[in-house]
Amino acid sequence: MTPTPIKKRLAQGSVLTILATTFIGGEEGLRLNAYPDPATRGKPWTDCYGHTAGVRPGMRESLTQCKELLRQDLGKDADALDKCVTYPTTNGQAIAFLSLAYNIGTGGFCRSSVARDFNAGRTQKACDDLLHFDRAAGITFPGLTHRRQAERRLCLGE
Repeated sequence: MTPTPIKKRLAQGSVLTILATTFIGGEEGLRLNAYPDPATRGKPWTDCYGHTAGVRPGMRESLTQCKELLRQDLGKDADALDKCVTYPTTNGQAIAFLSLAYNIGTGGFCRSSVARDFNAGRTQKACDDLLHFDRAAGITFPGLTHRRQAERRLCLGE
């Protein structure tokens, strides 16, 4: 069975869009002012809902701009996931994978054990693999541990 592309399912106003932006936006948190990465205390600078592209110290965005940046970023990530996730996903799996990719980068996701195991049909293992990504710059962050547990629940449909 050919999977329906995540990007196509992420159409404006779709259930997947609403669930993904709510989940990922909630996990990322909203900050209108640019701030340094918590792990490196520097680059990459971040604003809004974890947006990093082109962000510099001193930048400030509006809530409307942040929502649009999240929508654009998720669309780009969905494009990348559609190239590396070859097994059909549920909405919960798509959200979990988008969330991980948004957080670690699409290249990291596509090279991960999550993608490999999922594409091989090892869904339980792929969902369990999400729990391994709870570190940034070698430091375990409780917020990332919580996020990965929530992603795992989505992935498993719990």
